[in-house]
This record gives sequence, structure tokens and C-alpha cells, in this order.
Amino acid sequence: MENLYFLAITPPEEISKEIIEIQEDIAARFDSRASLKVMPHITLKAPFKFPMAAHIIVLEWFENLQINQSAFNLELKDYGAFHNKNKPVIFIKPEKNASLATLQKQILSEFENAFPGVAIMDLELDFHPHLTIAYRDLKVNLFQEAWREFQAREFLKIFEVNDFHLLQHDGKKWNIIRTFPLKFFQNN
Repeated sequence: MENLYFLAITPPEEISKEIIEIQEDIAARFDSRASLKVMPHITLKAPFKFPMAAHIIVLEWFENLQINQSAFNLELKDYGAFHNKNKPVIFIKPEKNASLATLQKQILSEFENAFPGVAIMDLELDFHPHLTIAYRDLKVNLFQEAWREFQAREFLKIFEVNDFHLLQHDGKKWNIIRTFPLKFFQNN
């Protein structure tokens, strides 16, 4: 048996509620419910599996990460899409953010150093942060219709990223099992 994990940033509750309302609207009008199975998030380390016996090792790794990134503001602005031929995706776009990119690179480096035998996907190395609102079960024809609408819609929220999470799948849903606080550095 294996455990499934990933690392992510989650927006504050009030922003998450608004995003869930958008996902529910997409589920009702465009028959895409898959995004409702996981809380709104920005993936920092894609899902990875470890034997159940290694659970403590994963927890210790996460709790002892050497992350040198202070808290930062992240702007979510408008919508984007991955126009994959068979599995298109619609998402809310984080604005380009050096702190977010640095944080993700540090996490991947820490993961690679701790678990050199576990492959990091090319997709992770070419980081395109996004907050998914429709994917997997979004049919191509309905994607076209939904994208016509969402590419013209506006979305704007700013929040402080002061932590990120280790999530584990329990067989039905993802659960936050640990939180890593970002440091607050003082300028000297």
C-alpha cells in the first residue's frame, strides 16, 4: 500500500469560497465536476507516492525543509487555459511572482536532495502556477464554450502567502496534514 501526497498553497477561506462557487457554476453549466474534488490550491510539488511505512519519513522531511522565503503577496488575476487536445484545463492565473517561483524551486530542490530516486516530472521543472477551476472531465466541445466566456471574464484577488501545506489523499479526498509557515525576515 502507498500514500499519495502533494504540496500546495491554499488561498484564504473567503477567496476559496468564491473559487468553489465558480467551480460549482462550471459543474452545473459545463458538466465538469472534477475540480470540486480538491480544495482550491496552487500546486508546488505534484502528487507523489511513498509506501505507507515511509509516512513518518515524509512528515519529517516536510517539517525540516530548509526554505528561505519570506511571506509574500500573490495576485490572482483573470483566467487562463491549457488547450490540451484531450483534457483541456481552465484556471485562475496567479500573476508572475518571483517569490512564488523561488519557493517552488526550493521545494523541488529539497525533494530531489531527500529522495534522489523519486523522479521529478518535466512539468514541475517548467513551473506554470495555476488555480484549476475545470479539468479532467471537461469535454472538448464544452471547454470551447466555457473558454469563450471565461477568457473575457475578470477575476482579481490579492492575498498574503504565509504558509504552504503537505496534503495526503485518504482514498476519497485530499486533506492538509501539515503546514509549513514562511519566515518573516526583517530588513537590516
